[in-house]
Amino acid sequence: MPADLLHPSAADEQRKHKLKRLVQSPNSFFMDVKCPGCFNITTVFSHAQVRLRRCLSSSCLMDVCVVV
Repeated sequence: MPADLLHPSAADEQRKHKLKRLVQSPNSFFMDVKCPGCFNITTVFSHAQVRLRRCLSSSCLMDVCVVV
């Protein structure tokens, strides 16, 4: 069965290395996390080595991200 090189499926592209894809794109991303207590928005990197546990606001003591 011949493979379509111009229109690969999304699943095939996701399995490839980030530099071997048809359009190079990184696996990591930035995401905005909203604190449920004070609604303060914090930008977090998806592949960060240190996970943000508490809100950065001085008046709030809510957990922002759960350490996995």
